Amino acid sequence: MAQPGQAAGLSDANLIERSLADPDRFAEIFDRHGGEILRYAHARLGPLGPDLAEDITAETFLAAFRRRDSYDTSRADARPWLYGIAVRLIGKHRRAEARYRHMLRSVPPERLTDDFGDRSAERVTAERLRPRLAAVLGSLPRQDRELLLLIAWAGLSYEEAAQALGLTISAVKSRLHRIRATTREALGGAHPALSEERDNG
Repeated sequence: MAQPGQAAGLSDANLIERSLADPDRFAEIFDRHGGEILRYAHARLGPLGPDLAEDITAETFLAAFRRRDSYDTSRADARPWLYGIAVRLIGKHRRAEARYRHMLRSVPPERLTDDFGDRSAERVTAERLRPRLAAVLGSLPRQDRELLLLIAWAGLSYEEAAQALGLTISAVKSRLHRIRATTREALGGAHPALSEERDNG
């Protein structure tokens, strides 16, 4: 059994592999990434679904635990795998997502600054555009929307987003190029959340 602090030197893949013989070790994966997955679920589902976000997080780690024997241990970081599970579970709650998008369109832009709380001038501009951006997001194909949010909200790299959604990196770049063009046109030339400098693939 690992001594206190020993797990800090282990990758996620190491922990998942060890959890096959000692299931309690999987709790350390939750300790590492549970908060991040919960924040993403909250962001995706919005204030109308705080309990649902917690349920999604719990379901994500339960599903991951059950599938841990199929985890690709060549991937040291389990976050893309966990996000992929969370994305699929959130997809099952599209009605809640649709209600949230409707709320975004109806809330005055100045109220949204407090909701998402960013200080930069670019994000202030984004908040004012948010009702239109929400409409654009709602019109995107589901997988395009998930890709955009994994990169813009969860901060995944192109490679990690590709892993989460089962895409190639070239497909990720192609989809993002199309999303940028669609969003730029819909917002009258402005697309603050989709800077070309985000290309980290």
